[in-house]
Amino acid sequence: MLRLVPERTPLSILCLGAHSDDIEIGAGGTVLTLLARHPGSRVRWVVFGAAGTRADEAQASARGFLSDAGQSRVDVHDFRDGFFPAAFATIKDMFEALKQEERPDLILTHMRADHHQDHRTLAELTWNTFRDHLVLGYEIPKYDPDLGNPELFVPLAPEIAERKVTLLMTHFPTQRQRRWFVPETFHGLMRLRGLQAAAPSGLAEGFHAPKLWL
Repeated sequence: MLRLVPERTPLSILCLGAHSDDIEIGAGGTVLTLLARHPGSRVRWVVFGAAGTRADEAQASARGFLSDAGQSRVDVHDFRDGFFPAAFATIKDMFEALKQEERPDLILTHMRADHHQDHRTLAELTWNTFRDHLVLGYEIPKYDPDLGNPELFVPLAPEIAERKVTLLMTHFPTQRQRRWFVPETFHGLMRLRGLQAAAPSGLAEGFHAPKLWL
């Protein structure tokens, strides 16, 4: 199998999420897998829309998912949920600032076809700003019918998948009132993507990868 990143080499990873649980839902298993395979990796984790309790949840969750990172930096902003397009210029300035930092080996962000306006705004800005980087767009299950067929899969070990779900359920108590925020949702999507990927464990996360360079 062709590998997009070299084995056992520390990586620089940039994780971008609109809301406080997006990165974890869409790419949490992949982050955990990469940190286990690439000791000493550095992670930049940016959440753009979380305030109050949700911001506290975002910080605590990031610490849980990044506990094996060699270095990590977490930023949580408080842009208004659902209004990212109206704050486009300000958010774009933040992306331009991110571009001046260390060049990441991998960027994990929302997929461009996401129906949520906040998610879609971040996806567009990611591609506009980081034009010659490895960018993978993760998916978020929700009411909107935007789940498609990912082009790239990351197989997950059973213990990684279980840790992802445990961390989600532990760090986001405000979301447990939502009918979809249950372990079955997250396990089910990983099981479906694992089937498509023919993953040895039967579990995987899927990503949209419009442009790859091997």
